[in-house]
Amino acid sequence: MIFDPLYFVFAIPGMLFAFWAQWYVKSTFSKYANVANMHNMNGFAVAQRLMNAEGLNYVRVNQVAGQLTDFYNPADKSINISQSSVNPSVAAMAVVAHELGHALQDREGYAMLRLRSSIVGIANIGSNIGTWLVMLGLMFGAASRSGGIGFTMALIGLVLFAGAVLFTLVTLPVEFNASSRAKKMLIANGLVSPQDQAAVSKVLNAAAWTYVASAAQSILTFAYFAFRVFGGRRD
Repeated sequence: MIFDPLYFVFAIPGMLFAFWAQWYVKSTFSKYANVANMHNMNGFAVAQRLMNAEGLNYVRVNQVAGQLTDFYNPADKSINISQSSVNPSVAAMAVVAHELGHALQDREGYAMLRLRSSIVGIANIGSNIGTWLVMLGLMFGAASRSGGIGFTMALIGLVLFAGAVLFTLVTLPVEFNASSRAKKMLIANGLVSPQDQAAVSKVLNAAAWTYVASAAQSILTFAYFAFRVFGGRRD
């Protein structure tokens, strides 16, 4: 199964999509990381301005290593800003506002964010144990007429992996909504010129493609597993 040509039929489109999405977000971010925002505010200043205006002063702001590794942590109510989001650029402003969009979701109890948080554990199990169960099940003849224990293992693996697929799908509205909130916050607080607004949209739209690509990869992988498990069965 490791060298199954059929795998590449399903995997290559998703891989190419993911490579393109990564290239697109990095190139877009790099472009606007060199464009100063209207008030020449760095990421921390943008965060402070927005937190004061939106009643998010309780949110902690941390700096983390890496490029584009920014994230919001609902567990300790913190936004974590990467090194690439510290400079006073349009790109940094867009990313910081996006993470604060998640903070607003958390404060308001946004349903999709709650759902995503509730299935993180299932998604981790599905992407790891689920994958191995499907592979082991196929090794034990899941796709044959007498699949037996192999089919049972693979079926359990498929169900678990479905949790990982669901996580990527639920992530889409969460991220799109956070970006929408980010744009509204920046406009409402007078932090963007019309030119900045267009640039912020391009940065956030580029980032959105990475989540779409992740969902596509998960769906294609699930489709491959399902085809391998059920495709050869005739009982």
